[in-house]
Parts: sequence; structure tokens; C-alpha cells
Amino acid sequence: MPATKAQQKAVSKYMKENYDEIKVRVEKGRRDKIKAHAEAHGESVNGFIGRAITETMKRDDQQQAPSSEPDK
Repeated sequence: MPATKAQQKAVSKYMKENYDEIKVRVEKGRRDKIKAHAEAHGESVNGFIGRAITETMKRDDQQQAPSSEPDK
């Protein structure tokens, strides 16, 4: 059963209030490879991209953290 106009409006309002959108452009053919990879790992494309961003940011932050060892 298709969503009613009221339901569509409610979902649209919720999405606008709770999410930011980022458009990602990839070379032709790469989208299908990304989708296949995500599905092979039990994720949606959005979930995979979100995880990739989170893990990369965490790794980058760890690399930039000052060392607790004194300089020699």
C-alpha cells in the first residue's frame, strides 16, 4: 500500500529535522562495486559510507594525537 501524502510529508519533515545530506559522486561503475561490497558485508550503501567515514576519522585522530612518550 503506497504511503499517503500525509505520511510522505511527515517523513520528509522528520528527515529534514534530523539528518544532513551529503552528495557523493563516484566514477561510472564504481557505485555498483560499492553497493556489492556493502551488501557482502550486510550493510546498506549509506551505512557502509558512514562507517568508512567514522573509522577513517577515528584513525586520523589517533595518528594526530600527541605521543605520551618524551622526545629523545
